[in-house]
Amino acid sequence: MQFDKKGKDHDQLKSIYKRLLYPRLIEEKMLILLRQGRIGKWFSGIGQEAIAVGSTLAMQADEYILPMHRNLGVFTTRDMPLIRLMAQWQGKLSGFTKGRDRSFHFGTQEYKIIGMISHLGPQMALADGIALADTLENRNKATLVFTGEGATSEGDFHEAINVASVWNLPVIFLIENNGYGLSTPINEQFNCTDLVDRAKGYGIQGVQIDGNNILEVFDTISSLAEDIRQNPRPVLVECLTFRMRGHEEASGTKYVPQHLFEEWGKKDPVKNYEEYLLKEDVLTEEEVKQIREEMTKGIAHDVEIAFNETEPQADDNAEIQDMFAPNPTVLIAPALEHTEKRYIDAITDGLNEAMLKHNNLVLMGQDIAEYGGAFKITDGFVNKFGKGRVRNTPICESAIVGAGLGLSINGYKAVVEMQFADFVSCGFNQIVNNLAKTHYRWGEKADVVVRMPTGAGTGAGPFHSQSNEAWFTKTPGLKVVYPAFPQDAKGLLIAAIDDPNPVIYFEHKYLYRSLTGPVPEGYYHTAIGKAHILKEGTQLSIITYGLGVHWALDYLQKNPEISATLVDLVSLQPWDKETVAEAVKSTGRVLILHEDTLTNGFGAELSAWIAEHCFEHLDAPIMRCASLDTAIPMSKVLEDSFLAKSKLNDTVEKLLKY
Repeated sequence: MQFDKKGKDHDQLKSIYKRLLYPRLIEEKMLILLRQGRIGKWFSGIGQEAIAVGSTLAMQADEYILPMHRNLGVFTTRDMPLIRLMAQWQGKLSGFTKGRDRSFHFGTQEYKIIGMISHLGPQMALADGIALADTLENRNKATLVFTGEGATSEGDFHEAINVASVWNLPVIFLIENNGYGLSTPINEQFNCTDLVDRAKGYGIQGVQIDGNNILEVFDTISSLAEDIRQNPRPVLVECLTFRMRGHEEASGTKYVPQHLFEEWGKKDPVKNYEEYLLKEDVLTEEEVKQIREEMTKGIAHDVEIAFNETEPQADDNAEIQDMFAPNPTVLIAPALEHTEKRYIDAITDGLNEAMLKHNNLVLMGQDIAEYGGAFKITDGFVNKFGKGRVRNTPICESAIVGAGLGLSINGYKAVVEMQFADFVSCGFNQIVNNLAKTHYRWGEKADVVVRMPTGAGTGAGPFHSQSNEAWFTKTPGLKVVYPAFPQDAKGLLIAAIDDPNPVIYFEHKYLYRSLTGPVPEGYYHTAIGKAHILKEGTQLSIITYGLGVHWALDYLQKNPEISATLVDLVSLQPWDKETVAEAVKSTGRVLILHEDTLTNGFGAELSAWIAEHCFEHLDAPIMRCASLDTAIPMSKVLEDSFLAKSKLNDTVEKLLKY
């Protein structure tokens, strides 16, 4: 292995050596602990340390790095205390996730490190969002994100690089090509000669380097980072290396041909660099021995302290509370002055007010800029707020949701528009595994609102008309709101944007231009988690939300002889249990109405909760009126028959006769 010190003095070369050696010695200690049965799992990066250490040394201390689970050198090079790292690996209370997650599945603003989730590829989009925030703030910063050669097969890899390329984001996408994705060799992962060649397809620079040469890694990343700080753009770097241990220790290495170990063993990054320094008289054998002894002793000391750290104590209230970031926002009451507005215009008004108040708010979505969005909700916003904050996106829902989280991590707010709620399935993983779990795992807010144009009534068929709110009400860590009136559409949207937690904001397409109502002027909140009682009666209580509210109002208007309490939930997570319970007590009969299909719709949760908590107040079985358990048909005749509205009269009559 050839090293080029490029003017580095002896002190610099020694410092790099110590940085490189330290994670290796920690790894060796971890393998001993595994054999002793004192730890249960370990993902070894032995043989790959030069990539993590060299690239981290090349980055400025306040620049974000997004590593993987084989990048211990990133964490140690950022001087994270081993005691706390060890506590994290052992699930101790003093770990970064308080025992809630393992390994390197965490982040820390203190050290500007954002760890991965097990799905690997999604973290790349976070790097886009982080870099976008730097770009919008005119900070000359670079962001470094790691991925493995296996994760380059994921759609998230391609989406993130494409977005970074289109937006000229200063991101270094670093591929650690170690030959195997768990046991799958590279010839079964991709069919190109070199992964770096993929850079050409995205119109970006690609660089391939020897990932085992610490000086080559350091110098290459240093040069690239300095360049893209001044001339923002993404770069793809492929680091050639080899994993000398199993994917994790339990998986072993029997699937790897022995000659590869022999070949790559000669390229050991620590051994080769140490021999180079000895040859150049930078180090002596005695110094090497002394450095190793001191580090080994310190590691042993810190490990034993970490083993004795406090275990987390089960506290259900604390666990539930930590699903969400504290919301310090004071509820803003609506003004007395009102203007008649359509439902769609109220949403536009809410976005406009929020953009005026929050200079750090970014809107992202397909066709939302000059075109104004598929429904023209953001028409004119580009002229008012600029293309930096009103951003057309490629068709890549996962990358854009992930970029929203990256923006939040780096001090911004994001509103992501799904062109249709149905398309959110392409960004589902980012929402339920990244947005929803980030605060619970390591205390970081996810200040992202996902707008969801939803629902049937326009004959748009199976892929543009779904009611998919139940996909998200099941997921802890998400707030879900669903306004039925223009006033709430504006107030809920502003409240969602002010809330530092991820909010899924459902807006019904059918109501956009068909519903008009009074909307307060200016900036105000509709409280998240508070239901509205629209009517009070004695015979039955109808609990509903969204378009179901208008079905119920229309039905009761046509049947004035029926005395009903009508509850508009407004929010589905959290939902107003107190108001629902009072409605149940007031009539003794409950009908739950929603546009979603019957089986496992949100009404099932309402029904179960009422049966468990309000049983003694019921005079009849709880009844649900929901849509047919099929996909949504396009034909108006079929759609009308599909929708819960067609079953409302029969369900009410059945309930009243009981």
